[in-house]
Amino acid sequence: MIRALSEKDIASIATLEHELFGAGAWSEALVRQEINAPARTYAVDVDDDGTLRAYAGYWYDGDDAELMTIGVGRQHQQQGLATSLLRYLLKEAALQGAHRMLLEVRVDNTAALALYKTFGFERIGLRKRYYQPEGIDAYTMALDIDRWSALSQAGPVQPQEGQPSDMQAKRQNDSMDTGLEGNR
Repeated sequence: MIRALSEKDIASIATLEHELFGAGAWSEALVRQEINAPARTYAVDVDDDGTLRAYAGYWYDGDDAELMTIGVGRQHQQQGLATSLLRYLLKEAALQGAHRMLLEVRVDNTAALALYKTFGFERIGLRKRYYQPEGIDAYTMALDIDRWSALSQAGPVQPQEGQPSDMQAKRQNDSMDTGLEGNR
């Protein structure tokens, strides 16, 4: 079940941060600072017992929404949680008036890149040595939320040449759903 993130989720998110992002993980204090900063929207996915399985959030500046992070606990990966959270955040961003979503992702995070591609994100830049302390490059990607909303309301569309069909994209989304390390 997806719901808005609350203060009681911070410790669980910090634990998942360390599991997923290692040396680049946000501490509990940084998680608290991030979610309490202005113009942030964060959501979590919890199971029936209330155990936090995944989290994601963005910052909206009045023009663009910036995806800050998506994290899915390792034992809950490949269940479509990142896909569901991203879809939820895109709908929320559209309701807030955002027309575009931006993100950074590690160039070596093939699962995240595949997920973003199925949503229609396009690479718009490269940030050298963006992820520290490893010094890994990041792609900057963008999605036209208005176009995404129109296409998602219209239902299945014919893929462009070289693009997966809707069913192939769904299978790819479900099979590639990982911790999506490095979305900041």
